[in-house]
Amino acid sequence: MFVHNAPHDGDQMTTALARKDFRAASESAPYNPVTEKMRALIVDDDRTLREGCASVLRAEGINVEVTARGEEAIQMINRSRFDIMLVDVYLEPVSGIDVLKAVMATSPSTLVVLMTGNPSVDSSIEAMRIGAWDYLPKPYSGTQLQLLVGRAAHTVTARREREAPASDSMALGPDGGRLIGISPAFRNAVELSRRAAPTNASVMIVGETGSGKEVIAQYIHHHSRRARKRLVPINCAAIPEQLLESEMFGHRKGAFTGADREKMGLLELANGGTLFLDELTEMSMALQAKMLRVLQDGIVRRVGSEEEDAIVDVRFVSATNRDPRDAIRSKQLREDLYYRLNVVQVTIPPLRERVEDIPLLANHFLRVFWGRHRSAKDAVPSFTDDTLEFLSSRPWRGNVRELQNFVEHVTILAQPGAKIQIHHLPLDQEVDLGAVSNGMGIVPSSDAYHVAKEQVLATFEKNYVTRLVARASGNMSRAARLASVDRTTLYRLLERHGFRRDLGEGSALGTDAPPLSDEFLPRPGFGDLNPE
Repeated sequence: MFVHNAPHDGDQMTTALARKDFRAASESAPYNPVTEKMRALIVDDDRTLREGCASVLRAEGINVEVTARGEEAIQMINRSRFDIMLVDVYLEPVSGIDVLKAVMATSPSTLVVLMTGNPSVDSSIEAMRIGAWDYLPKPYSGTQLQLLVGRAAHTVTARREREAPASDSMALGPDGGRLIGISPAFRNAVELSRRAAPTNASVMIVGETGSGKEVIAQYIHHHSRRARKRLVPINCAAIPEQLLESEMFGHRKGAFTGADREKMGLLELANGGTLFLDELTEMSMALQAKMLRVLQDGIVRRVGSEEEDAIVDVRFVSATNRDPRDAIRSKQLREDLYYRLNVVQVTIPPLRERVEDIPLLANHFLRVFWGRHRSAKDAVPSFTDDTLEFLSSRPWRGNVRELQNFVEHVTILAQPGAKIQIHHLPLDQEVDLGAVSNGMGIVPSSDAYHVAKEQVLATFEKNYVTRLVARASGNMSRAARLASVDRTTLYRLLERHGFRRDLGEGSALGTDAPPLSDEFLPRPGFGDLNPE
């Protein structure tokens, strides 16, 4: 049975038990060493404990199978492979120890946790000698089980990361996260990060906002010799200048108003690990000079101190969204600090320069957010080819972060198992932003409701078809596919908003005009065809 030692344990276990599924275990799917879903087997003759335990693991996103008999468990491990097993020691006629021995003989990488209501030192030592990963005495609380499962899942993830073969489309990042992309520029950035990671060299990451600089920093840290220590991030643009020094270096009691106690800074917190300086060029020049001293000799002097408070061993990874050379010329970055931090420079291309990666990223985010926001029983929707082509044609000024937020929005509105088409996308948001950026306001000039509505709709249509034709490079067949409408409807929209068919100088689109060309141009004075 479960014993709830903490006040919230009961709530957690009640919630978990409310989600339990008593359906018979289905036949196991083939094991995939890089799958996002882990698989677990619970072997216990106590049905209440077995199903309650299974509910906790399912709530953590783990695929779970259960059995009450040791002999059946051995048959299951001979047919399938499991990442984690929780096995009761006292089973009849085949004991938990017998199951453990069978697992170690057939699948020694499986993490086996033995459970027993009669724990002893001798039995624990024997279990560990055979190969058990951990020993869980009964009764145990929901929190104890969750912590144990969390540790086991982390161990499995780390092992998969080490064992997974290299992929042309992705590299494994921290905690199983993926750096997804096949574009040459992105792959070069990942490869350079991989080669720099095991060293202690300072790395500077250069890329536009939202391009994934912090993800690369995490990748470098988690593949370094400092991975067991902290990665301490600090956004130099998010903290007021007067507080940034205190956050970085710490302060002595009484150093300034409000300093009522001594405080350790982030440099000391990162000792032995990695400090990630995001938006480096937003740091004041005075603080950059003080940082230079730490880079040279590792000495940290807290604010208000006249002594050397600590000597730290920190690896520095920095990031900037502007060209560091331009920052030096504009006196936003010290040149001597730049040379210290820029031992290896990793440049991340903007998303518009890695168009071939957009479908991979969109599908990845769709799966991630579907798992986060929806039930595991609901079928994951999918993008149509036309939708992926349309997404690939967008400028994505906010880079991967904008795409991520866009796909999350789409995921929340999508139906289980649906095909996500272009007309399901929040295109009105995109067009509104484009209209504002081009000075083509969408605020209606009339106070009358119906008149104002027509004005807004007309502005929307005009912006939509303008951007649509630009994306399709004037090809009406492709534009119609992107818009999910027939060409007749598209021609009507184009004519309504001042486009003409390019049949020769001075010719205009008419209802009886023969379809001699699929190329359209705006009439003089209509506006820029490509508002990008």
